[in-house]
Order: sequence, then structure tokens, then C-alpha cells
Amino acid sequence: MTTHSRQIVSTLSEDGKLTIELVPEELPDPAGHEVLLRVEAAPVNPSDLFLMFGPADLEGAEFSDGKIVARMPEGTVRAMAGRVGLAMPVGNEGAGTVIAAGDAPEAQALVGKRISCVPGGMYAEYRLADARMCLPLPDEMPIEFGAASYVNPLTALGFVETMKAEGFTALVHTAAASNLGQMLVRLCAEDDIPLVNIVRRSEQVELLKGVGATHVVNSSEPGFMTGLAAAIEATGARLGFDAIGGGTMAGQILAAMEAVASKGQPWSRYGSSERKKVYVYGALDMGPTILNRSFGLTWDLAGWLLIPFLARLPLEDTLRLRKRVADGLTTTFASHFGNHVGLAELLTREVALASDAKSTGAKFLVIPQG
Repeated sequence: MTTHSRQIVSTLSEDGKLTIELVPEELPDPAGHEVLLRVEAAPVNPSDLFLMFGPADLEGAEFSDGKIVARMPEGTVRAMAGRVGLAMPVGNEGAGTVIAAGDAPEAQALVGKRISCVPGGMYAEYRLADARMCLPLPDEMPIEFGAASYVNPLTALGFVETMKAEGFTALVHTAAASNLGQMLVRLCAEDDIPLVNIVRRSEQVELLKGVGATHVVNSSEPGFMTGLAAAIEATGARLGFDAIGGGTMAGQILAAMEAVASKGQPWSRYGSSERKKVYVYGALDMGPTILNRSFGLTWDLAGWLLIPFLARLPLEDTLRLRKRVADGLTTTFASHFGNHVGLAELLTREVALASDAKSTGAKFLVIPQG
């Protein structure tokens, strides 16, 4: 028998039109290690928004019942030529109840249980997933905690693991008032790791101090660079993770690190010899990354992505990180959502624009069953 479902897909056409729509889907019975999940909650993360909307013009888009048609910039269409014509299911992660399973013992053991998983395509009423990649949830745990148990928690842990592997001792993080940023504050406090948090509004400064942050600087204030350098000097941070991507932020972080590293040192036209590095892991600003070369020649700028990071980890380290997430889902790695919406509601003008704004405290959770 087949299970009738609905899911959200995003399709880019050659003429630059991006269509995001709720479409019917038929799922076969699960086989082998597969489980059939009734999806009950799925978070809207920036990575989901990038696949669903990207830099499309949502303000000028056409909205109809369960469908959005928007125009992509010409340059983006060329850059995304590989996805033209592909109906791409949206929603990386989520949680729900297993209602059927294949004949593998690992799959059968999950029947009737609530689990979290990351099979992709989770903005759907039902989804097939590999039982070996599922995390059983305690019965008493609110479903929203389980729904967001993968992307943000493992990203926060990935930052810390990367820092240790590369010989750094402290971190700088941008867009730090996000759900991920708040997790990182709690994680660094637990592990006694100095952390510099960069935000853009005064209320975000108070928000992060309220969850235990020590060093918070506001990029919209006139004295931002002075404050950033002071925080970097106090923490010894020489590694940054930038969620913004476009604009001057990565360069400003490197410049502040250089100002601290070269203080009291003999002048050199090559700058200080101290290592400085920024990873860009997000694209809140879709524009070019601008580097005003004021930080010598001993620096690195690189990209960081969760899936490749996990793929490089030994299995025992992956299991260690997953266990820490499971143990801290309602504390260190808890996610909080300001909005709950259904599948069709996510594709309305008001909700689409609000979710794509990525505002602090307005994170969306999709409830596919209504």
C-alpha cells in the first residue's frame, strides 16, 4: 500500500522563475531499515530558507493557494544551473511518530515511538527515513526540542571541535542572538571557552547577557571596532565563525584580531605573524564578501559547512557529539520558536516574508499535521 502525503518543493526554471509549492506525494511502504514517519514538527533554519527561497524577489512574487512564484536574479540562475528543473524537497530536519517500518530489527524497534531525523524533505505530512539515522525521543520531551536536534546543536559543537582541532582557544561568532548563537553561548559557558558575540541591536546585547554571555558587541554602534578589539584582547580569540557572509564583517574581525596581535610588537610591513582565521558558514547577506586588507598577511578565510565537517569525523566522535546533543536537548541545545505554522500557511505572503527576514525571536516551526 502507498501512503498519500503532501510536501513542499522548490523548483527553479530556465527562465529564472522559482516556484515553491505544496504538492501531493505517494510514499511506498518502508522496506529494510526504512521507517515511515508521521511528521509532527520541522524547524525553519537559514539553510532551509536558502533552498526554498534563496535570493528570489519575494516582495514582488505571486502568491496563490499553496504556491509562490518568484523571480531569481539572473546571476543566481547561472550559478544554480545544476538545479534547474529539479523539484527539490525542502526541510532538512524534524520529528514525529513512526507509524510503520521495514523488516530490519532496528526499524521495527522504532514503531510507535517519537523520533527525530534529518532525511531532508521534512516539510511534509509523512516521510521515509533510515532507522539507523534516527534519534528516539523521550515521551515527556516537547516535540519542538526534538525537531531541532540536528542542524543547530551539531553546528555549535562543530565550531568547538574545529577550534580545538586547529589549535585555537577562543571564538568570535556573528549574528550571535540567533537560536544557534544562544546555544553556543551556553555550550562555551559549560566548556569554559571564551566567546565574543557580535550582534546588531541593543536588545540583542541584553538577550545574550541574559543567557550568560560575557562579551557582546553591537556592530551598529559607533565604537564597534574598539569594543570588538577589546573583547578579542580579553579572550585571546583568533578564530571567527561568520553567519553573515556578505559585506565587511569577516574583514573587520580579522582587522580587530590583527590590531590586538600587533600591539606592542615591532612594526612589520607583513603584519603580525600570529594566526588569524574566519570561517564563513552562512549567507544572511547575499552580497560579496569585502576584505579591506588591513590585517597583514598571516590570515585565512574559508567556508564551513556542517555535513562535510561531520563526514570527516571518525564514527566514535560523531557518536560522542550525538550523545551530547541528546543529553542536552532541553537545556544547552534547546530551541525556542516564536511562530508555529502549517504547510500551506508557510507559503502565504505574510509568513514567507516574515520567515525569510530571519528576525531574532521569530523563528518558525512547521506543524505539517495542522
